[in-house]
Amino acid sequence: MPGLDPGMMFLVQRDMGRLTTHVLDTVSGKPAAGVRVVLRRDGEVAPVVEVTTNADGRVDKPLLEGAAFKNGRYELTFFIGDYFRRSGTALADPAFLEVIPLRFGIAEDTHYHVPLLVSPYSYSTYRGS
Repeated sequence: MPGLDPGMMFLVQRDMGRLTTHVLDTVSGKPAAGVRVVLRRDGEVAPVVEVTTNADGRVDKPLLEGAAFKNGRYELTFFIGDYFRRSGTALADPAFLEVIPLRFGIAEDTHYHVPLLVSPYSYSTYRGS
């Protein structure tokens, strides 16, 4: 941005709209690494982005930011059954929770953080910061 102190760029970017997520395994009390996450816009078949959580249970960069960040309805899909199988958790066949779709809306140009707290038999989410 012209005329802006380069040291201030981080502050400007922090206030721009972005979407982030992370996954916490409430059984182990640890971040859920290696969870496949797919983001779609409402009514669209093609994914906006498909990522895998890192060792901290987070994704390496925002799922949406900049020009891609738009108001609307979205769905985050978490492939949690695969994660629990890889972690050695015994699951029924079929698993009670295999895939978790979270549908939510973005209505303003700010940071939306949508975490997933999960066990093989329950999950919870909220709008974080």
